[in-house]
Amino acid sequence: MRRRTVVLVAVPTALAVGAGAFWLTRLGEGPQATAEGFLGAWRRGDSAAMAALTDGGPADLAARLTATWTDLGVTGQRLVLTRVVEDEPARARFEAELTFGQGQTWSYRGTLPLVHDDEGWRVRWEPSVLHPDLKEGQRLTATRAFADRGAILAADGSDLRDSSSGSVQQLVGPVGPATDKAAKELGAPYRVGDPVGLDGLNRQYERRLAGTPATEVRIVDGEDKTVKTLTRLGGAPGQELQTTIDLRIQRAAGRALEKVTKNVSMVVVRPSTGEILAVANKPGGYNRALMGQYPPGSTFKIVTAAALVADGLGVGSTVSCPATTTIGGRVFKNAGFERFGKIPLRDAFAHSCNTTFADLAVGRLGEKRLAEVATQFGFNAPVVAGLPAVRAAFPAVKDDTALAAAAFGQGEVLTSPLNMASVAAAAADGTWRSPRLVPADLTGQALDAQGKSAEPDHRLDPAIRRALRVLMPAVVSEGTAHAVRFPRGTAGKTGTAEFGSGAEPPAHAWFVGYKGDLAFSVIVEDGGAGAEAAAPLAAAFLNAL
Repeated sequence: MRRRTVVLVAVPTALAVGAGAFWLTRLGEGPQATAEGFLGAWRRGDSAAMAALTDGGPADLAARLTATWTDLGVTGQRLVLTRVVEDEPARARFEAELTFGQGQTWSYRGTLPLVHDDEGWRVRWEPSVLHPDLKEGQRLTATRAFADRGAILAADGSDLRDSSSGSVQQLVGPVGPATDKAAKELGAPYRVGDPVGLDGLNRQYERRLAGTPATEVRIVDGEDKTVKTLTRLGGAPGQELQTTIDLRIQRAAGRALEKVTKNVSMVVVRPSTGEILAVANKPGGYNRALMGQYPPGSTFKIVTAAALVADGLGVGSTVSCPATTTIGGRVFKNAGFERFGKIPLRDAFAHSCNTTFADLAVGRLGEKRLAEVATQFGFNAPVVAGLPAVRAAFPAVKDDTALAAAAFGQGEVLTSPLNMASVAAAAADGTWRSPRLVPADLTGQALDAQGKSAEPDHRLDPAIRRALRVLMPAVVSEGTAHAVRFPRGTAGKTGTAEFGSGAEPPAHAWFVGYKGDLAFSVIVEDGGAGAEAAAPLAAAFLNAL
């Protein structure tokens, strides 16, 4: 039989109907019309029309074709008829280009076998109609495969996933299958079941760590085992994320808290850079170091003392420390009703005289001045550390009584261990820096809850730094923490922050301080006196380094 080849140079014939088209496919018009009609139905995703143009296909062919498109997850199909051969066996050549959900395209060439019977031309059904390598009992499917996830690294480049510290693993966060909600929040290219960060840095930096998935088109058998991978499209591996965590310092912090039975947290930062070096929480399950909100108690006297110095008071200036003082009808007292009479500001700070700071805040500073200096220490500023973190709050006070309470960290003043570590860091370095857990150029990816980026550095008045360099060492050498065995060069401030109600309300125990280029804060929830419960933990940490 003479071979007859028809080379196609024009698009298939169609009649416009509204916004779409109706294919003029009649079986008696010849093999070209049948091939054009079959490919046109394929292009439109009309499985019923495709099945109607086949010979020898199974009864459920239309359903199988629909399942194939679902398995492939294509968003667009371009099929072009390129040649028709009418001799025996008749066949039509075509080019296919499939587009997947990530915009990736896959092209291949295929063949439609054509047969003629009494009713005209049809496509002889066989699996290779869809792809030349497809056989009976097999199907096409597309799977998305993420490349290796980027590692989360410590400051020295070691993989934090290998750390045995529960607090470190809390920072890193788990990876698991995406829920429907998570997939929708992340958007393309994520789908339900994809591996995603569920918490911590893995969640915060999901796209950086995960990279972009590749699409693999495969032929699988009836048991979904891969027979052949036809193509792998796109995809990019995840990028590493280096943190500021120093594992040596992290281990020392963790060991210091090992025997504590109450909820406890410690944060260590580097004053010269704002880098977070260690975060320890016990027990796990809640990152109280970054997200806990507590009254700071007398650790806030660092801020009040700074405001007094900025207002002209010197560390040697004489102040009064009575056992009690009454402001706005409320009686304020020192711990144990201690009284020291007329003493230098240095001693009032070292012995943590509540009455001194309450009286001076109301009689000398006023709310506006204290609030301004609190802002210089990061209060009311967004904390963009690389993970969600609460901001320290110094709200407006309604009267002198509230101002007096705020002056020694009570009332409505709230802060976190991270916030207070940054206060101690500012005292050490003379500049408040927004604390961070990741490189500075990445913190912008982790805006605070109000969508604000990191606060710029605040350089303290040099007189404030000089004063705090006298006041805070005195707490350790002869003040409230003098009985604790700190290493030489340690400076700090104790805090006993009352919460609840009653004549003797319970209190959180605080100690914040610095030694060299390390600043830290410790809180023991419901721990009582800071000198007794928190300061020894800080000393244990420093002595372990």
